[in-house]
Amino acid sequence: MGVEEKTRASGDQPRDQNGPVLPTVNPEAEKSQPAKQSLHPALYVSVWITLSSSVILFNKWILSTLHFEYPVLLTTFHLAFATIMTQLLARYTTLLDGRKSVKMTGRVYLRAIVPIGFFFSLSLICGNLTYLYLSVAFIQMLKATTPVAVLIASWALGVSQPNLKVFLNVSTIVVGVIIATMGEIKFVWIGFIYQIAGIIFEALRLTMVQRLLSSAEFKMDPLVSLYYFAPVCAAMNFVVALFWEVPKISMDEVYHVGLFTFFLNGLCAFLLNVSVVFLIGKTSSLVLTLCGVLKDVLLVVASMMIWGTQVSGLQFFGYSIALGGMVYYKLGFEAIKGYAGEAGRQWADFGNRRPVLRRLAIIAFVLMGIFFVLNGIAPSYDTSQYLNEAKNKMGLTKL
Repeated sequence: MGVEEKTRASGDQPRDQNGPVLPTVNPEAEKSQPAKQSLHPALYVSVWITLSSSVILFNKWILSTLHFEYPVLLTTFHLAFATIMTQLLARYTTLLDGRKSVKMTGRVYLRAIVPIGFFFSLSLICGNLTYLYLSVAFIQMLKATTPVAVLIASWALGVSQPNLKVFLNVSTIVVGVIIATMGEIKFVWIGFIYQIAGIIFEALRLTMVQRLLSSAEFKMDPLVSLYYFAPVCAAMNFVVALFWEVPKISMDEVYHVGLFTFFLNGLCAFLLNVSVVFLIGKTSSLVLTLCGVLKDVLLVVASMMIWGTQVSGLQFFGYSIALGGMVYYKLGFEAIKGYAGEAGRQWADFGNRRPVLRRLAIIAFVLMGIFFVLNGIAPSYDTSQYLNEAKNKMGLTKL
C-alpha cells in the first residue's frame, strides 16, 4: 500500500444535527436551588453566654439563696440528668454520631475515661462547694487563673515543654488575680481553698483530655465527651454524696427548692453542653475565648445587681489586668493588634453612619465607668442602724 493510499477518515465529518445530543450538564442542577437558611453566629454566641451565665447564677441561687447546702448531690443530679439525655440523643438523634468514629474499648475506658472522670468529679464538687462561701464575682475572678494552672499541669504531665516566655506572659494573670484577691471585701479562706482546688483538678482534667485527644482516633466534641464522662462521674459523685450529704438531707429541703426547679436546673446545665457544640461548629476558638471573657464580666455585674455584691476599686483594677493578660496569652500580640485595628475601622465607620448613636454609646460607657469606680471606692455603711434609730424616735416598733 502506497503512501497515497495510507489515508484515514477525518474526524471532522459534519454531525447530524437531527440526531440525539447527550446533555453536558444535568438539567436539574441548572435549576436554582433555594438557599439554605442558617442562623447568624451572633445567635449561637448569645445562647451560649446566656446558658453559661444562667447555670452559674442558678447554682448559686439554689445553694446559697434557697439554702440547699448539698453541692455534691446537686452535681450528681446534673451528671445523672446528662447521662439520661445523652443516651436518648444517641438513640433518637444524629447529634452524637461522632461517637461512632471513636475507638472506645473497655481498656481505654478504664485507663483514660475513668481517671479523667475522677478529676472532673472533683472539680465539679469543689466548684459547687465554693458557692456556699464566696460571691459569684470573686469566683469568676479566681477562675481567670485556669489558663495558668492548665499550662503548669501540661508541663508537669509532659504534654508540652516548659517555656520561659510563655510563663512570663501568664504571670500577668496571676498578678492581676492577686491584686483582685487583696481587694476582696468578704474573703473566706475555706471558700478560697475550695476554688483553688477546683481549678487545679480542672487543669489536670483538661490536660489529660488534651493528651487523650492527641490521637486522631479519639477526637470528640464536647457532647460526645459528656456521653462517655457523665455516667462514671455521676457514679463517683453519688458514692461521695452517699456518705457525705445523704445522711443529712431531708425531703422537706428538696420540696423547698421544688422538683420542677431541679428539673430546670439540670436542663439548663445540659443545654449548655449542647450549645458549646453548635458554638464551636459555627464560629471558632477565638470567638469562644472572647465570649468567655465577656461572660465573666457580665457575671461580675450580675452578681453585683442580684446579690448586692460589693466589688472594690482594687478588685476592678486587678481583674482588668488578669483579663488583659488572659486575652494576650490566648491570642498573642499580632492578633490583638490586627483585631484592634479592624475594630477601630468599624468604630469609625459606625460613627460616620450613626454619629448620634456613637455619641450616646460613648456617654453611656463613661457613665458606667464612673459608676463602677465610685461604687468601688465609696465607703460602706450599715443603714439598718440608722433606720432602727429613726423608728425608735418616731415611736414605731421594729418589724
